[in-house]
Amino acid sequence: MIPANLSEVSEFKLLGFSEVSHLHLLIFVVLFPLYILTLVANTMIALIIHGDKTLHTSMYFFLTQLSCLDICYLSVIVPKILENLIVGTIGVSKIGCAMQMFFFLFFGVAECFLLAAMSFDRYVAICFPLHYTVIMNSRVCISLVAGTYLCGTVVGLVHTTITFSLPFCGLAINHFFCEIQPLLELLCGNSAPTEIQVIAVAVFAIVCPFLTIIYSYICIISTILKMSSTESQQKAFSTCSSHLLVVTLFYGTASSMYLRPKSSYSATVDKLLSLSYTVVTPLLNPVIYTLRNEEVKRALRKRWRNINILLK
Repeated sequence: MIPANLSEVSEFKLLGFSEVSHLHLLIFVVLFPLYILTLVANTMIALIIHGDKTLHTSMYFFLTQLSCLDICYLSVIVPKILENLIVGTIGVSKIGCAMQMFFFLFFGVAECFLLAAMSFDRYVAICFPLHYTVIMNSRVCISLVAGTYLCGTVVGLVHTTITFSLPFCGLAINHFFCEIQPLLELLCGNSAPTEIQVIAVAVFAIVCPFLTIIYSYICIISTILKMSSTESQQKAFSTCSSHLLVVTLFYGTASSMYLRPKSSYSATVDKLLSLSYTVVTPLLNPVIYTLRNEEVKRALRKRWRNINILLK
């Protein structure tokens, strides 16, 4: 029997992929190499940008921050998933669960606002090219990044503090990490106020930066269409297309998770959505930026040549 009120609970159970236990080994075999590949790809992007002085611009400064966020974001979630796949249902302390939720929200929300900062950078570069280096100086770039981390901290603290100050009437989290929606399922009594709070914070963390991105790209597209040279238009579109792909991937899955009521929650569907934005998106980010960015590819080829010379 489970006590009616588990507000003093010290440990939760992460059920993970218990409904497909026969596929645990297959999921592990697929997920573990993807995790390592994502860590290597994002680390490589950060090191290439850091080591090439021609890439020391605001655009690549933000890209380095994105790679670092993806590494941290992924590492908060995936190790627990891998442990769950090997061991089965695992326990996680209440403090450990709260910390996982906080850091998941911290890095996730910071990435939302960082993508907005990157869109602002592209807006200034295309709409005010003559003033770009003056407007997007190092102080402004550092302030924007600091702002993204501040927003992540505030959202993470608000969600985590409110959620874990409420009484729980369940121990088993039907997910592979301490996600908000499955934890709401375990709250005692009427969880509607908490659900409203989740959606309100999600509006701030997802919709506000997304509207900033939309406005930036309306201005960008308007400026591009006014360009007389077709070559200039293609170059401008090429510069923005990578960022737009990343935004679509990240915001598409995040909004489908958090901008809807608990009544529409489906554990199986939400696990798949969570996998897409915790594993797939961080892997695709460096691929998109590498394959679609000539400067990054050129720096990568240069680094590869240097390595070959050293090995000979």
